[in-house]
Amino acid sequence: MIIKQKLVVIFLLVCVCRPFYLSAQDRNSTCPNVIFIYTDDEGRGMLGYERQKIIKTPNIDFLAQNGLSFQHVYGCMYCAPARASLLTGYADIRKGKFITNRAGIYMNYLEGRLTLEQVDERINKVEANENTGMVLPQVFKRAGYVTGEIGKLEYGFATSRKQMKDHEWDYYYGYLDHRMCHGFYPKVMFENGVPVEIPGNLRVDALVDSTAFKYGPVFPQFAQNLFMEKAKDFIITNRNKPFFLYFPTNLPHGPVSVPAIDPAFIHNDSLTWKQKMYASMVKMIDDNVGTLMKLIDSLGLAKNTLIIFGADNGHRLYYEGKKEEFDNITTAFRSADGGDIFNGNSGLAGLKTTNWEGGVRVPLVYYWPGGPVKKGTVSNQLISNYDLLNTMADLLHVKLPDQKDGISYLPALKGEKMKGHDYVIFSSMIGPALVTKDGWKLRAYLSKGKSIFQLYYLPDDYGEEKDLSSTYPARVNSLKQIMLKECNGNLDNGVYHFAQEPATDLDDIKKGNEE
Repeated sequence: MIIKQKLVVIFLLVCVCRPFYLSAQDRNSTCPNVIFIYTDDEGRGMLGYERQKIIKTPNIDFLAQNGLSFQHVYGCMYCAPARASLLTGYADIRKGKFITNRAGIYMNYLEGRLTLEQVDERINKVEANENTGMVLPQVFKRAGYVTGEIGKLEYGFATSRKQMKDHEWDYYYGYLDHRMCHGFYPKVMFENGVPVEIPGNLRVDALVDSTAFKYGPVFPQFAQNLFMEKAKDFIITNRNKPFFLYFPTNLPHGPVSVPAIDPAFIHNDSLTWKQKMYASMVKMIDDNVGTLMKLIDSLGLAKNTLIIFGADNGHRLYYEGKKEEFDNITTAFRSADGGDIFNGNSGLAGLKTTNWEGGVRVPLVYYWPGGPVKKGTVSNQLISNYDLLNTMADLLHVKLPDQKDGISYLPALKGEKMKGHDYVIFSSMIGPALVTKDGWKLRAYLSKGKSIFQLYYLPDDYGEEKDLSSTYPARVNSLKQIMLKECNGNLDNGVYHFAQEPATDLDDIKKGNEE
């Protein structure tokens, strides 16, 4: 009897762990490697396949042209809630699910005012109030994957080492504080909880004055180059196991800074020096995508690897242009009026932080040559940032123990029909917005003592220029009721507020510097 029980246990273990013993070719459709490249503030219009005219992005274009590109994808209007929403599967209007705490506490560690243990203690108090349920890396762990996160911090404005462990990252390398990840020359990176000094980088805020590059070579170590080396090492080390690599780069977020202007732009007299630098940041992302593609091909993993490319929120101007001269009620940023030479939001209204389409519509591409994704497919399916977790759980046959806001769009990857969302909802600095599967959009402006609701029909109004609220008051009212319900009876839940914890009483970290 005992022998029989042991045989049953061994059989179950073999079944559960079977992906580890399959050849790369056999694992194509059962458990592909997954590499998710998540860019920071990269508007749709900065990519060639989305009609970018100045900057060439051939590698990302290749993913789109040989994979599946989604056209109606909603991220969040800001980076910290976008990452939290992505990893937890909840909309960013939810309260009590995740907390995007305050940035800067690790600066006190680097300047010797707090120990790492004290930093952990302060952040842990905040994170203890979260009710995220299963998070994305845990989905992959349940399916027998090795999980790695390399780049910008996981989510929040400061992430504890305990949270990284609790979320079941097998390996991580990068920043743990939002104040540092918007400098590109870190004095310290964190590798599996251990602070690693970066030789030659001296400032705790990781910044180097971009004007320095005008006057001669500067040789500190650039964050993206460090990330790429670690990403390649992770892939090579785990090439014989199913792996999930989450690569949230901090490019092309400002401040505008790269070690050198790319030769593709150095002689372009139509661009200012700062625009050339920004273009080089965007091109660096594309070059890195190409490098990773070549690596997985050289390892014989191309057919067995799903590459996902996306962005957190809409475009933002870090170079010349007008970004503050719009009231977001009767006027919105538009590339032509705002002087955006790159048309980074692809002709949409608004920028990052707003609930205009330009603040929240993001690119999303799936490339999987050994899977069911058909070459050159374009999908108009309504997709949200918070759908990724459900989709990966569906792909890997992992049962979620908690009810998420997201749905699985795996049928779309397979070219099948799917029911999809009736609507998606998201927050902004000025109020929530809701978009239906039929293309109706209700946006709220709840700022400066005003409560304004505007209605747009996006299929006929790409640029949100025709407010139809007075024409369809009944539709406004019905969508407002849905919005109110989703915001748990309080529309203010759809207005993003910066948290005050774990604000440091030792150094208030130059207030308002979370961006």
